[in-house]
Amino acid sequence: MKFLSKLVLPKRKSSSKKGDSGRVLIIGGSKEYIGAVALAGLAALRSGVDWVTIAAPEKVGWAVNALSPDLVVKKLKGNYFSVSHAKELLKMEKRYNTVLIGNGISLKAASFVKKFVKNSKKPLVIDADALKVISLTDVNNSILTPHKKEMEILLKNTRMDLKKAIRKNVIVKKGKIDEIITRNKTYYNKTGNAGMTKAGTGDVLAGLAAGFYAQTKDNIQAAKLAAYYNGLIGDILLKKHKGYSYLASDMVTEIKSVRLRTK
Repeated sequence: MKFLSKLVLPKRKSSSKKGDSGRVLIIGGSKEYIGAVALAGLAALRSGVDWVTIAAPEKVGWAVNALSPDLVVKKLKGNYFSVSHAKELLKMEKRYNTVLIGNGISLKAASFVKKFVKNSKKPLVIDADALKVISLTDVNNSILTPHKKEMEILLKNTRMDLKKAIRKNVIVKKGKIDEIITRNKTYYNKTGNAGMTKAGTGDVLAGLAAGFYAQTKDNIQAAKLAAYYNGLIGDILLKKHKGYSYLASDMVTEIKSVRLRTK
């Protein structure tokens, strides 16, 4: 097994201006699931990107505004995403380096997800319920972050041998040991612990992946960075709390204490 270590981010230039270190658009949220997009958005910001915008149903958007002044929010009418939102968001994506879709989005948004993913021109990070309605053949140069059950559904929808279907995509299969699967090689990440089975930790991982992808422009490197640091943060919190009482929101806060190495 080839385990991850010594992962680095691009070094910032002293002459950098806002946006040079990446812009991320996160599409998610629904009437039932509000916190997921906030966790993902804050994790993306903590990864080092300059700008994160959340696109969410109206009530979700106002809740995110109340949770954090650091996230820009695009509010859309309705309790769920619908196909009618796709045109506006496909136009909006042009201003961003990476798009994350799926956190808290609900299967009621399935038609929207299918249309957006098939027509998007941007590098995508795909998580949660969005993974259950697409095929690997719908995307390229993307990062997908399924747990075991979501992986089974994704492969069933794809109807093709994984190595053929994966193309230039990267799959981060979450588990006791994360698998970072590419067409030619699989890497393994052993950071993390049993406390990371809590709701929301996957949203943090997806947000980190989107943030790192926007900075590195390399989906394999971004996937490795996200898996490694997400688990490392969980390990730090396990020691601090002397047990499994930490939350996904604690992970977002703890990111700042981890030194993200640069070239």
